[in-house]
Amino acid sequence: MSKDIETTKRIAEAVKDKGGKTYYVGGFVRDHLMGIDTKDIDIEVHGIFPSQLEEILDTVGERLSMGESFGIYSIKGYPIDIAMPRKEKQKGTGHKDFDIFVDPFVGERNAALRRDFTINALMQNVLTGEILDFFGGREDLHNKIIRHVNNDTFAEDALRVLRAAQFAARFNFTVADETVRLCRDIKLSSLPKERIMGEMQKALLKADKPSVFFETLRQMNRLDEWFKELKDLIDVPQNPKYHAEGDVWTHTMMVLDEAAAYRARVSNPLAFMLSALTHDMGKAVCTETVDGEIRSYLHEIKGVPIAKEFLCRLTNTTETIRYALNLTELHMRPNMLAANNSSVKATNKMFDCAMDPEALTFIAMADEKGRISQKGEADNEAFFNERLSIYNEYMKRPYVMGRDLIEAGLTPDASFSKYLQYAHKLRLSGVRKEEALKQTLAYAREIKKW
Repeated sequence: MSKDIETTKRIAEAVKDKGGKTYYVGGFVRDHLMGIDTKDIDIEVHGIFPSQLEEILDTVGERLSMGESFGIYSIKGYPIDIAMPRKEKQKGTGHKDFDIFVDPFVGERNAALRRDFTINALMQNVLTGEILDFFGGREDLHNKIIRHVNNDTFAEDALRVLRAAQFAARFNFTVADETVRLCRDIKLSSLPKERIMGEMQKALLKADKPSVFFETLRQMNRLDEWFKELKDLIDVPQNPKYHAEGDVWTHTMMVLDEAAAYRARVSNPLAFMLSALTHDMGKAVCTETVDGEIRSYLHEIKGVPIAKEFLCRLTNTTETIRYALNLTELHMRPNMLAANNSSVKATNKMFDCAMDPEALTFIAMADEKGRISQKGEADNEAFFNERLSIYNEYMKRPYVMGRDLIEAGLTPDASFSKYLQYAHKLRLSGVRKEEALKQTLAYAREIKKW
């Protein structure tokens, strides 16, 4: 970072020599004041022409233009984004429907005016360290408030609604009442799914309490366009014997926050967190009262198509969707098997169905912790760890493969897959390879008799 800062100061000195000023801007200043380490440096250059800035950057290193007409540059090998002040004018309703043009002499206040939130509108002179705060950003940082800078410019970009919720979640801040009111009138339907997922992903993977993202959108009345399956969980009742916390929405938000403690330990953190969101979506369609008790039979199964529609609206990444749906469908099994102290064979079969067996135990633990039960919280972690260890040990053992059957004299035919499936069942039961091969060959002989 010291090397990058020195390079930034070198640019600022050259800009100063030509009569301009250079400022740290946006998230860099915000994070610095919050004591958060950041690798990326954002600077804005005022008071010189683009051609002059380009000459300066060419003396520092290989200049990369990310949009010369927008005045955005970087230098190869450096995490430094360099921009010139810009003006924007909306020309349509889409996220990209803006005319953008460089205005190096627009002035610092006007440049800061186009920022989204007061905490992101702070500017710091690279050479003097002076902080420019035109809109009370430092006070809002101190009071942990997300507040928009300008009514007119804020409303031009619908993505800022999600950014407000995302910052609230990441920093555990509160969105100002006037910003919430403004966001209630901003529609999100024109935004592309990639931008929605981008903001949600930051909340899911960076926030200690990702639920704040969705609670904030609920407060803004902005769940309908992209998160209707989550909204459908509001006021869906649960059996108070097992879920004294309230409705399915409340439980889902609690599970989401519990899941955050495990996300760094799974193979696909984003998909894992998405499964925490989707795991009980089936309760919206199958919850009923039977003999005076609230029940949701097969919600883990009936929720899969609902969860799939939700996920496909947000991402095209097949692996992420498959992973999340797999955990959604299986999430009930670990705690049920633990409660019954089921056999090793049963837990092995369960783990074998999971794309990420360890993640399955984590979502089950988050599901258990994310509720208030009259019976108290079941601590199944020791059971899960013991059974997962057994499963992993079984999976490391030598096992019967297709070539073993061929070497034993079997010819690949229509029944070959049946033989391999039988051998795999023996593997899950802990039968060693030599014995499993004998039993599989005997099974094949029986099949051939039919």
